[in-house]
Amino acid sequence: MLDNNPITDFFKLESAGGILLMLAALMAMLCANTSLASYYDLFLSTPVAIQVGALEIAKPLLLWINDGLMAVFFFLVGLELKRELIEGELSDKRNIILPGVGAIGGMLAPALLYVYFNYDDPVALQGWAIPAATDIAFALGVLSLLGSRVPTSIKIFLTSLAIFDDIGAILIIAFFYTAKISVTSLIVVSLCIPVLALFNYKNVESKSLYILVGIIMWVATLKSGVHATLAGVVLAMFIPIKSKSTPGYSPLKSMEHDLHSVVAFFILPVFAFANAGINFTGVGFEQLVHGVPLGIAVGLFLGKQIGIFGLCWLSIKLKLAQLPQGISWSTLYGTAALCGIGFTMSLFVGGLAFEETGVNIMFDERLGIVLGSLLSGIVGFIVLRACLKNPSETH
Repeated sequence: MLDNNPITDFFKLESAGGILLMLAALMAMLCANTSLASYYDLFLSTPVAIQVGALEIAKPLLLWINDGLMAVFFFLVGLELKRELIEGELSDKRNIILPGVGAIGGMLAPALLYVYFNYDDPVALQGWAIPAATDIAFALGVLSLLGSRVPTSIKIFLTSLAIFDDIGAILIIAFFYTAKISVTSLIVVSLCIPVLALFNYKNVESKSLYILVGIIMWVATLKSGVHATLAGVVLAMFIPIKSKSTPGYSPLKSMEHDLHSVVAFFILPVFAFANAGINFTGVGFEQLVHGVPLGIAVGLFLGKQIGIFGLCWLSIKLKLAQLPQGISWSTLYGTAALCGIGFTMSLFVGGLAFEETGVNIMFDERLGIVLGSLLSGIVGFIVLRACLKNPSETH
């Protein structure tokens, strides 16, 4: 008797997370452009409040998703970053240079192109970091559609570059998208950090203790004015990577394994559904060439390619790095194009950039992200498909 289950097989695919993201985004656009629009808006604006004594957190559902669920996403990013730096690909300095340089170019060039299109608009300028982000889930999803023809070296390069890209996004959020600071709340955050450090020093392996302190730190960070998702990254840095009591067991890898499916198949699709609902009513050429969507689309599509490929080429020619085995100049270019898929992270940074301005510019931001990401995904896929040979064709 065959034991094949199509649903189970789907969730085992590398591309499954990216496919679900795409479906969630399409569903959001469908809701926003049909008779379901009023229900969609009502759903996202539903007030949700939690109160314990004088402490109250009251936000619409959309912000619970963006501040709460995305903190879990950033916690997973932090876990992956720590593992890679300690014993993964990034633990070897030789593997750091090329993706690190590429990531710098992939953040600078898109930001500069965005500024070029919006230099005379102080409000629009706040979105300069939107095209600097890469959506690793979407990019790997597109890459996996090419199947076995993709060498491991390309996946490692893309993943490593995305990790550096995430570090850049974390720093940008911390330094440029922080609201008014509450000193009292920051004191609470600063008290949580030595507690976590003590847990790590004493090799405490109880996940519940780390999570309890992490929740307290998340609430304090939320109230402090610093974006709450950063609490997830800080918490991840203190999770032990090795167990002293149980040989071969890793608390960090265990938590990473537990969270991966939750993030890929629930948190990111929910985020995409909540943030990608663009209403296309009345959209014309004037909206398409507005500085915000144009700057984002050009930044993602051209800026990522120019920045990543250009700085990687320069560093290799200056012998600061070398082209990894299995990667040619053409496949490096195709991979750089894929990095222009900025969907999830770009939507997230876009929300931070404009949610406090009081200016209704969210439509412009999302349109540019969709256009730039779509073009980047198509071009990256076409280039890589043309350059990479199917293993069956080499025999």
